[in-house]
Amino acid sequence: MSSQFLEKYREYIIQQYTKEKKSTYEIAQDIGTYPNKIRRTLNTLGVDLRDRSTAQTVAIESGRHEHPTRGKKRTEAEKIAISDGMSNFWENMEDDERERRSQISKEQWASMSEEDKANLRKLAADAVRKAGKEGSKIEKFVYKGLTEAGREVIFHKKGLVPNDKMEVDLFVPGLNTAIEIDGPAHFLPIWGEATLQRHIRSDAQKSGLLINRGFVIVRVKNLVKNISNKRMRDILTQISAELDKIEEKFPPLTKRLIEIEA
Repeated sequence: MSSQFLEKYREYIIQQYTKEKKSTYEIAQDIGTYPNKIRRTLNTLGVDLRDRSTAQTVAIESGRHEHPTRGKKRTEAEKIAISDGMSNFWENMEDDERERRSQISKEQWASMSEEDKANLRKLAADAVRKAGKEGSKIEKFVYKGLTEAGREVIFHKKGLVPNDKMEVDLFVPGLNTAIEIDGPAHFLPIWGEATLQRHIRSDAQKSGLLINRGFVIVRVKNLVKNISNKRMRDILTQISAELDKIEEKFPPLTKRLIEIEA
């Protein structure tokens, strides 16, 4: 690289790259050279080059490039492919990498102020109350999937047992079948051991009452807090298969508790 080139364009290249946020390609076009020469010049001048991700962000923010996904609707097939890809990524993650990410989360939590922690706990509690009233994400997904498949489904059905305020997540009246989707708090001491034991007793009592009243109960054991779309589709497929079996032949009393491991 000639000293004349450096002397002539030094200030211009630095200004355009660092202040105007232009790319090496754009600067090269401005002065009639090629991008690699601009990159070498910046390196010589000790200017840190932007990585590809940062360069793309700068280009989008400046309006020179369009955002690759903003304002564009994905097809259902694209959404499923992305969901499956993310699910495979997490399921196939090495234990060391999973532990590393877990440790980062723990450190982030430890570094938070007590006020921020309290706010997060409040948000979590609000989310639990909302799910109890409006239904969880997976309940809504299963409800939508079953109704689209042509089944009549009642959301948060009450009154299956006389003189009892018990409510089931989903009820398929044509098959006399209740569907309960049990989250992690039904199996893990997330809110403490005493709360867990209450959940276990309540679930057992509910199952017994329903079976004795002539209903089938399908219990989905979901141990994942943040459930992926792929996992929800898998659960829906399993539930649909069990409903098909019930429709074909209503199970005897001893086989009316059907458990699905999500």
